[in-house]
Amino acid sequence: MKLPIREFGVHGGIPIVLVAGLFGEGKNLGAIARTLSTHRHVITVDLRNHGSAPWSQDHSYHAMASDIMETFSHFEKIDLLGHSMGGKAAMMVALLKPSFINKLLVADIAPVTYTHDHDSLIDAMLALDLNAVSNRREADAALSLSIPNNGVRAFLLHSLKFGDMPKWQNNLVVLKKSMPNIVGWPEVEGVFEGSTLFVGGANSDYIEAGHRETIKSYFPNAYITHIKNAGHWLHVEQASIFAKIVTDFFVS
Repeated sequence: MKLPIREFGVHGGIPIVLVAGLFGEGKNLGAIARTLSTHRHVITVDLRNHGSAPWSQDHSYHAMASDIMETFSHFEKIDLLGHSMGGKAAMMVALLKPSFINKLLVADIAPVTYTHDHDSLIDAMLALDLNAVSNRREADAALSLSIPNNGVRAFLLHSLKFGDMPKWQNNLVVLKKSMPNIVGWPEVEGVFEGSTLFVGGANSDYIEAGHRETIKSYFPNAYITHIKNAGHWLHVEQASIFAKIVTDFFVS
């Protein structure tokens, strides 16, 4: 399927495509897009079942990768950055069609299966009585009973849209059903030998030393680095450092 996009910078050359993670959408990467746009053509994208993208019962990484390839098929090559779930989708594109990717940056995720899930967050969002809230402040107060972390609530509430009737833009029912796929990693053949950078948060457990061998098996030329004092949302927690790393990688 074709995905909704937002474009920044001057068109021409190889574009940089930015892909957000679970519960996110392209606008969540707007700050880094604007930073990169002073040098390059930058495009953010909403993945299926997120933001303004179409909904589908299939939320596999093969499907997400296919969407990205279809959406940007008019380009000969793209540079690709993906965070978390978006990082897995980006890796899948590089492995399925390595000639399509010029450079790949993966933010705080590895091509492995994780044991955690996010069902509790989805359950809390689904349990929110949308008839009882009329603005984000009221929704935040109601969600605080089940999601005590202020930052997590603020991030999730970006996808709650108010109008005649509040609604979640993300397809929560399908995302919960697909959680084993989302935290998993499918069998895939292929190797991407192009320039690849994995950037993890030093306080996150998503890219660990034990993942290095698996990363290298798919991406033999990958370089792995971590940002101090950053967790999984490293692009928010250490925005300026992350922006410099990304700019140096894609622009230098």
